[in-house]
Amino acid sequence: MDLNTINSMSYEQFLDTFGNIIERCPLVTAAIWSQQPFASVTELENRVFDFIESLPLAGKEGILRCHPDLAGRDLMRGTLTDESQNEQAQAGLTLLSAKEKETLGFLNLQYKAKFGFPFVICAKMSDKNKIMQELGSRLQNEQSEELQKGIAEVKKICHLRICDLFLNEKLPTKL
Repeated sequence: MDLNTINSMSYEQFLDTFGNIIERCPLVTAAIWSQQPFASVTELENRVFDFIESLPLAGKEGILRCHPDLAGRDLMRGTLTDESQNEQAQAGLTLLSAKEKETLGFLNLQYKAKFGFPFVICAKMSDKNKIMQELGSRLQNEQSEELQKGIAEVKKICHLRICDLFLNEKLPTKL
């Protein structure tokens, strides 16, 4: 996919192509469509990030709430987006032992109870051990710090998803 193709897309085509660069939040994609033409992939990405940063606190929390629990209910039910399914599989979250599932489930519950949104980490740049360690560590954060960390992880996920779309190939799973 090249920039000429992107810049000539109708709203519907743009939404179909980029609608899940932010997990289950096509509103972001819809908002930046009207900012075409994009001079580069970096500009498109920066427009997404600028939109996210311009959101009030409740909007940023909403973006985080669109993310599924890692190795949670959506994975078990088979209702993850294709992107999340692949990312969680690459991190080893689809092959957890019963004890690992229990531990991760418990940590996810603690996290959501404390912060009001699910734990978000770029699974594609991690593995199950690092994810559980990071989840336990981030439970110690204050609300404002965790919101910032969560949004930073959303941006990493978005970056990799945009790269996948433009490069039409899979990137390394660990950076």
